[in-house]
Amino acid sequence: MNPAAALSSIEVKPEISIDVRDAIWGDVKFDVTALCRAAATEAIAPEEDISGEVEISVVLADDAFVRELNRTWRHMDMPTNVLAFPISGGDESAGIGTERLLGDVIVAFQTTRREAGELNLPLEHHFAHLIIHGVLHLLGYDHIDDGDAAIMEKLEIEALARLGMGNPYEENANNL
Repeated sequence: MNPAAALSSIEVKPEISIDVRDAIWGDVKFDVTALCRAAATEAIAPEEDISGEVEISVVLADDAFVRELNRTWRHMDMPTNVLAFPISGGDESAGIGTERLLGDVIVAFQTTRREAGELNLPLEHHFAHLIIHGVLHLLGYDHIDDGDAAIMEKLEIEALARLGMGNPYEENANNL
């Protein structure tokens, strides 16, 4: 499926601002901006309680930037692949029929690239997965317990499939 085609197939139209904080993102062999928009849109697509405009900020950074955020906000002194900072604070009424700022998703390049290699996945697929994962966190999903993790993984797999990408949780997922 063409990711751009997916954008016009749903009612929710996310406004996605993308802040490229590290020039290394310009060296990838895919259109980062288009994939951000398509992956975020697919993550939001099944949400029945969201209508109208939603806004998401995506920051494409390096490991040092993400490590600092992780240390400051999560008290973990290490980089991670993706961080999500929801804005709603539990005020779900703000999202019905009005513009709603969902929050920020921050992706670390070096960790993302390393993990894609370790998982034997194309960087493009792993990146899309991380954007979807981060947006699902903004929507209130989590993976703290096994039941919640199963729900979140199912939504990730479905969103990736709509982008024409394989299931990242099964072996040889990159063989689509």
